[in-house]
Amino acid sequence: MRTFILIAAMLLATNASAQEHLQRRALDTDTKKTFRTVKELPITSVKNQYRSGTCWAYATLGYLESEILRLTGKTYDLCEMFVVNKDYMDCATHYVRMHGYSQISEGGSCDDVLQVIRTHGICPENAMPAPGSLTGDSLANFKVFFPELERTVSGIVRKDAKEPLPHWRDSVLAVIEKYVGGCPQSFVYEGKTYTPKSFAAMLGLNPDDYVSLTSFTHHPFNQWFVIEAPYKWRLKPSYNIPIGQLMEVLDQALDAGYTVAWGGDVTGNFTRTGLAMLPDDVVPTQQMRQEQFDDWRFTYDHVMLIYGKATDEDGKPYYMVKNSWGKSGQYQGIWYMSRDFIALNTTYLFLNRHALPQGLRQLRQPF
Repeated sequence: MRTFILIAAMLLATNASAQEHLQRRALDTDTKKTFRTVKELPITSVKNQYRSGTCWAYATLGYLESEILRLTGKTYDLCEMFVVNKDYMDCATHYVRMHGYSQISEGGSCDDVLQVIRTHGICPENAMPAPGSLTGDSLANFKVFFPELERTVSGIVRKDAKEPLPHWRDSVLAVIEKYVGGCPQSFVYEGKTYTPKSFAAMLGLNPDDYVSLTSFTHHPFNQWFVIEAPYKWRLKPSYNIPIGQLMEVLDQALDAGYTVAWGGDVTGNFTRTGLAMLPDDVVPTQQMRQEQFDDWRFTYDHVMLIYGKATDEDGKPYYMVKNSWGKSGQYQGIWYMSRDFIALNTTYLFLNRHALPQGLRQLRQPF
């Protein structure tokens, strides 16, 4: 019995040491690596979310643009601020219906974009004012906008009130449209007149084709559950599978010609120069993922688009990832994220269910 306890204590100490080591070691920001492309799928141009917490909108629309490329060969530039306008209004509505027991934040998820398109449609970029143009900036800058929106929404639900402030929707919409513009009722695109809903229908995307997969042990595998992350306020579920299987799904999807939207953690060993990788002596495990999720070292704080695979000088596998920070870093807006980094730091993968292995292809999000 003593031997068992001693071994268990040693294992716990080793794991704790590895976690501490992972947290304390940062990548050298001057590191420059060269890569050999193994698989590269078509994507649209790199965009810049600038000073806004809207990576979820940029990444998911970039993902859907790549889906349209795959399906039709056509290139579209879909409007992020249309999604932001509709989603922030939906978020405010949820906040009021929850009597204030909810969160108003700039963040979101792939599910938000899909639900906006399903409910409201979408428009091309040139059908709305350019991001920031209404406030004098050249790009989306939410430094003034979002605090004003938070104050407006939080003031709707007064303490001890028996009902929300009257006409609160008008007040919220006025703030949103002041900073990101009003959504068009109709517009002309390539000589034809569309509404946002008819434009979305013309794109050829089926919202029922997209699913979210995750991998945590605080819920049973092979079941749906809502990831407990502050930015996932819509409470859309993800399907839970072991991390090894999740990585296989990612590889098989890319090999079959499908890009994948990625939501996860970019604190720690994620640089501004275009690299994300773990120290060589850190091997990610299911347990390690769970522990850093439970103690808040792992956060869901960014969404990007995985569109290819590569290897470095030593043959180590990486994924090619389209970011939304403009053409920054050493690779002009593209990040190379190691397979180990992805395995440890993924919150969810969002992809077309037809890209799944045969045994999972019947999956459809339950609501």
